[in-house]
Amino acid sequence: MESKPPFPPFDADTARQKVRLAEDGWNSRDPKRVALAYSEDTRWRNRAEFVSGRAEVEAFLTRKWARELDYRLIKELWAFTGSRIAVRFAYEWHDDSKNWFRSYGNENWEFNEAGLMTHRHACINDLPIKESERKYHWPLGRRPDDHPGLSDLGF
Repeated sequence: MESKPPFPPFDADTARQKVRLAEDGWNSRDPKRVALAYSEDTRWRNRAEFVSGRAEVEAFLTRKWARELDYRLIKELWAFTGSRIAVRFAYEWHDDSKNWFRSYGNENWEFNEAGLMTHRHACINDLPIKESERKYHWPLGRRPDDHPGLSDLGF
């Protein structure tokens, strides 16, 4: 069986580690790589879209990152218990007309014993911003360890 440590039940350290690993994966913008963190039968609600299974996750992420350009994400642990983690996040991106947005949201996650996510429920709101209002300026890819997090940025 595939596995993605750390495994539940989570403690404060392993929950924070799981959140950072998820952030790093999504900042790669590699749908195939990211999809491997989810169980074959994963179920999602993302905004008003419902996704079932790893293949649909990969297709969803491919569409997302074709539309949300120069995507940079920060996630922060909100709460955890047993096999569940709640996070809040904000990401910045622009469309193909160079209109910039900061998207804010919350996610609830549930994992199986192998550390693969079986459920993801995401609520997201988009705020139009000016390019000059951007806060995420690191090179595309993993957020540097010394870059401020959401709380540090006042989000």
